[in-house]
Amino acid sequence: MAVTATFVEPRDVPTALQAVGSLRAVQEVMLAPEVAGRVTAIRFQPGARVGAGAPLVQLFDGPERADRAAAVAKADLARVQLARSRELAPSGAESKDVLDQRRAEYAQAMAAVHQLDARIAQKRVVAPFAGQIGVRRINLGQYLNPGDAVASLTALDRLYADFNVPQQDLAQLHVGGTVQLTSDAWPGRTFTGRVTTIEPRIGEDSRNVMVQALLPNPGQLLRPGMYVNVALELAAQTGALVVPATAIQTSASGDSVTVIRGRTPRKEGNAEMVGVVTGRRIGDSVVVTKGLKPGDVVVTEGQIRVQPGAPVRVVRIVPAMKD
Repeated sequence: MAVTATFVEPRDVPTALQAVGSLRAVQEVMLAPEVAGRVTAIRFQPGARVGAGAPLVQLFDGPERADRAAAVAKADLARVQLARSRELAPSGAESKDVLDQRRAEYAQAMAAVHQLDARIAQKRVVAPFAGQIGVRRINLGQYLNPGDAVASLTALDRLYADFNVPQQDLAQLHVGGTVQLTSDAWPGRTFTGRVTTIEPRIGEDSRNVMVQALLPNPGQLLRPGMYVNVALELAAQTGALVVPATAIQTSASGDSVTVIRGRTPRKEGNAEMVGVVTGRRIGDSVVVTKGLKPGDVVVTEGQIRVQPGAPVRVVRIVPAMKD
């Protein structure tokens, strides 16, 4: 019977902790006004990208601007009076007390201007950082109270991935470790991040430790709130015996493989069913932790048609694992 086979040899294989995580924005906020007022201008489009400091919403600030104009006029008068007192005080035409009073009046007038500037600034909603605007939740002419939602603002260039691992794996965690993330939203794509934070406290209910990784988001393909499959890379496992997943036969009695015995097993020999214990799966290959030894030749294709003890001929040798 013609078969395809592979030969077993020790090799170093990558290891990883598997977990399910969720994505969270590094910077995200629900925009809202600080003070009450009527919306007089909406300067953003839903879904648009805006820069830091971009004006988004304007509330009616007519009274504050009128008060500011009056305050500026008083400040100008106070400045002129202060300048006159500074000229007259050295000659004794005005007392030092009057000069001090003019300084205080000017300082008070400028403070009133600055106070009104701050109140006018509160009538605007601006972007605190660069990001993408979400769904608009207000309309022109609407009266808003402090804290009323305007729209969400999310920075999508970088994201956090939060996931949990069992406490027994704590010793294998370290800041800077590499994580590989996949999402069913983008089949076949892998995203790479780095561990930035390891929660110092173990969860009392789950006995898990929370880990946070930071990953770039080129093309902004990933979004906050998505769940992802996380593989935290660990030190490679040395001396592992690996076979293609197609070599494993599963039955009620457990897993087994077909091994070729004889003087030249890489060419021909007799089939022997050998029970094995399998470990982690790495791509299209499986780590065998018990049942095989280095040098064994294992059938990967055609073993279903082969009976124990039957003569077989190897027509092709395939690698045990794709590099």
